[in-house]
Amino acid sequence: MYSKRDDRLTSRFSENFCGFTGGGDFLVTDKKAWIEITRQDFQQVRETIRIEMLDLCVQDLSDEVVTATAFFHIHLPISDHILSRETARLTLNFRLEGGTWMIVYSAISIPYHLVQKGEVYPLKGLVERNTHLENEVTVRIRELTEANFKLELLSNTDGLTAAANRRSFDSVLVQEWHRAQRSGLPLAMLMLDVDHFKAYNDHYGHLGGDDCLRALVMVLLKEVRRSGEMVARYGGEEFVVLMPDTNLENALATAQRIQQAVSALSLPHAAAPAGKVTFSFGVVSVVPTLHQTSNELIERADAALYRAKANGRDRIEVTKVIE
Repeated sequence: MYSKRDDRLTSRFSENFCGFTGGGDFLVTDKKAWIEITRQDFQQVRETIRIEMLDLCVQDLSDEVVTATAFFHIHLPISDHILSRETARLTLNFRLEGGTWMIVYSAISIPYHLVQKGEVYPLKGLVERNTHLENEVTVRIRELTEANFKLELLSNTDGLTAAANRRSFDSVLVQEWHRAQRSGLPLAMLMLDVDHFKAYNDHYGHLGGDDCLRALVMVLLKEVRRSGEMVARYGGEEFVVLMPDTNLENALATAQRIQQAVSALSLPHAAAPAGKVTFSFGVVSVVPTLHQTSNELIERADAALYRAKANGRDRIEVTKVIE
């Protein structure tokens, strides 16, 4: 009757009843009060409650008195991850009155904080606790996601200049190379080297050299404008710009724009012929084929850069095709 929320249960309480509820801190000493509590219970939880019996002992204390002691789990019809996993304890005393076994004593023990006003089960507390836990989990997941994002960002970013690092470039290059192979679209790359940078460091010191590289990267990030294009520090004073869906003409135009912006920046370089910091450029654009690898793009850009340096620096050299 109790598990099915059957009000006929209230007719089985003895006039000489006493007992206490699992979440309450008071003793019930009359039938009327217990009926009110039972109906309050049924009102609070209207659906069937599943009782998972763990152990039960029934003892005849006399011909007219029987006691039952039970251990069980209570499965409420709510999303409850606490109550259903804990063990409730119940003692019921029955007395034969007028040929009917009546309940004269009921004591259920549920290991939880006191219920709130108007409750038999601590449902409000359980819901609040579950909500709190869900919020905590949500916050922790968000914090973990942000931490992982920051960690991934740091692992793919050059610590000095905030450009992408070599590891990130290598990964993106392979992805873009395969994409260009599938689409048949050109993939371009600029390889840039700061002219006479060792002499710059010798003259201005390594901290001055660090400031110089950071300033140059700001120019690169400003001038490399299209979505999907990537600026990366390739190593030392060498940088690369990866440009998907870009032909040689547009790649060359980007290199010229960067060259002009760096010249306008007019970073002093006492050890350079021009008296200011300049770049040498190697430019290449290809439509990858299946028999080629992304390493060929790097090799051709590097070869063009070598020519630019050999031909006097502060200049742009291009490689038109990959054989």
